[in-house]
Amino acid sequence: MTEEVIEKENAAIAKAYKNLLKVSYTTLTDDDKKLIRSAFEVALDGHKNQRRKSGEAYIFHPLAVARIVAQQIGLDATSIASALLHDVVEDSPDYTIEDIEKQFGETVAKIVDGLTKISSLSKEKDMDVSLQAENFRKMLLTLNDDVRVIIIKIADRLHNMQTMDSMRSDKQLKIASETLYIYAPLAHRIGLYNIKTELEDLGLKYTEPDVYNDILSKIKESKEEQDLYIEQFSDVIKRSLDKEQLKYTIKGRPKSIFSIRRKMLNQGVPFDEVYDKFAIRIIYESDLDNEKFIAWKIYSVVTDHFRPNPVRLRDWISSPKGTGYEALHITVMGPKGRWVEVQIRSERMNEIAEKGYAAHYKYKQGNEKEDNLETWINRLQEALENPEMNAVDFVEQFKLNLYSKEIFVFTPTGELKSLPKGATALDFAFNIHTEVGMKTRGAKVNGKLVTLSHELKSGDQVDIITSESAKPNPNWLDYATTARARSKIKSALKEDKKIIGEDGKEILRRKLKQLKINLDEETINEMVRYFKLKTSLDLFYRIGVGTIDNNMLKSYAASRSNAFMKYLKNKITRKANINKEELEKEEVTLKYDSLVFGKEEEKLEYKLSNCCNPIPGDDVFGFLTVNEGIKVHKYNCPNAVSLQSNYAYRIMPAKWIDSTQQEFLVKIMLTGIDHIGLVNEITTIVSENMHVNMKSISFESDDGLFSGKINVVVKNNTIIKKLLEKLKKINGIDKVTRV
Repeated sequence: MTEEVIEKENAAIAKAYKNLLKVSYTTLTDDDKKLIRSAFEVALDGHKNQRRKSGEAYIFHPLAVARIVAQQIGLDATSIASALLHDVVEDSPDYTIEDIEKQFGETVAKIVDGLTKISSLSKEKDMDVSLQAENFRKMLLTLNDDVRVIIIKIADRLHNMQTMDSMRSDKQLKIASETLYIYAPLAHRIGLYNIKTELEDLGLKYTEPDVYNDILSKIKESKEEQDLYIEQFSDVIKRSLDKEQLKYTIKGRPKSIFSIRRKMLNQGVPFDEVYDKFAIRIIYESDLDNEKFIAWKIYSVVTDHFRPNPVRLRDWISSPKGTGYEALHITVMGPKGRWVEVQIRSERMNEIAEKGYAAHYKYKQGNEKEDNLETWINRLQEALENPEMNAVDFVEQFKLNLYSKEIFVFTPTGELKSLPKGATALDFAFNIHTEVGMKTRGAKVNGKLVTLSHELKSGDQVDIITSESAKPNPNWLDYATTARARSKIKSALKEDKKIIGEDGKEILRRKLKQLKINLDEETINEMVRYFKLKTSLDLFYRIGVGTIDNNMLKSYAASRSNAFMKYLKNKITRKANINKEELEKEEVTLKYDSLVFGKEEEKLEYKLSNCCNPIPGDDVFGFLTVNEGIKVHKYNCPNAVSLQSNYAYRIMPAKWIDSTQQEFLVKIMLTGIDHIGLVNEITTIVSENMHVNMKSISFESDDGLFSGKINVVVKNNTIIKKLLEKLKKINGIDKVTRV
């Protein structure tokens, strides 16, 4: 780097530091500024030789995290200093926790130590698998340190999500999935709604980029129209609010991309049919005594002009949320017959919505800053540690009661390892490292030789005996209970099978040549069907080990009769004569067959999951289960985020490939205005499609409206999409959705 570039960078760092002090939500005393300055200097020194993947100096990251903590979350100087120092101990050999405690005191040292533990724990596991989410969730119950650790970790995750473009796509998917699964709900629970919203949108950006970009572009396209609509709405009520001599501001804000996507999925509608894509927020000035009175006065003004939806009234002023959130939400029928959500908040309520309890206690107890923060922290700590409180609903949802299901064992050097209850010595070997597991010959528990299937207990000290000649065998699957160990063993066994299969393929090529048959893809598929196998690898493996012998191959050759060849010829002739639309349909049917997995595009045995019912053409992935082999899920499956977050190492890329005639059941829901002949039109369109088989149909009519269900059998996603499009065009049909 040139001197000029270094000088520019140093100026940018100094500017970022000064900006941090300016934007702090709390009023900083001289002592606060000295503390933050010292932390900044230590961070600058600790990260002096580091750069992020984007190429910028690493110090910009702790500065950005500290800014989020100071401005968006509203924490105090202690927290800002801790945020600046959060990576120093982990990344710099020049600083220890003892050094931090000596210079900054016990509180800062405890927070930095907690953040270091989270980071080192995730990095240790990250070599092979993604268990950061598991470890972090566990920490919510076991962490005895300051809860500010968790809050700063949320700020750290937010900045990482904001600057993730330079990472590998697999890393982006992993981090984004963890964010949606853990950090966004946690931010919501603490009351950091703005951060929660940004985390959700950024999570969607990397888990479903096409969906994210599509909604984003549509929001941008409709911005001008939306701004005009908000202006029209505001103009109607401004005159009445002014008559009441209220001091207020009206803001229109678009709903988040993530929430629009959720509405599209929940309501089964496209973007254009999501009507409440933005909210109007009325923020008013008031003293504490008159807040509730003025809120209902504004409610009265709004509903004088626009008809309210009585079932969509939310009074969180009389009964605030557990997070401290207060507001009055109403949904009214605005101009042009569109539903509009109106949020009524005082300035105090608005700050609480954005800053959580930091703002709540600022307003409640004046300038007793440190005591207020401690009260907030204690309240959060209590919430996170007491599973009976509503504030920890999300923890219960994730089944975080891990103590009864977990054991703690020691390595020979005294390092503590956690394993699920029921884990064996072989599980422990794979927990240490994959290579240790692969080379395991035996194990000693508390100094005594035990079998690999020996069940471990808390407090055991385990020593794994390895050998270069040792390798996994099928019996190991009976000894291993953890998903990690089982998946690694299966991979190793599969690798052996592949090696034998490669030899088998060459043997098969030679033997078929003698029978005057070429070994090509069509022949392989034909042989897989003939021998009733699942994949080509099964075929090659059986040839390699001799399960399929010469006599069996001769029987196969004899089955390739002239009648079969004639059938193929007739099929080709028929295809040449059918019209263009039918040809297109035929090609669609033949386009997909079964799934292949991983970079090698292997054909493996799999099951389609019931939770999302994927069909050929859907974007899917494979998930390696403990007992049921590979289960296939759609990428937009409700369970996809949690699977990708907690078990990324068990996720297998999958894609549909050519051939097979497997069929899939699809349920279609229809609603609309009833008229004579409607059912006949629907059944005609379904029956005209040569690749759709109707299994059942039912319709109900009530006061001129109808709803119907059709169960059809199709071969892939493209066919069902075309059918849905045709059904939507029928006169009277309002909505057609695939269930």
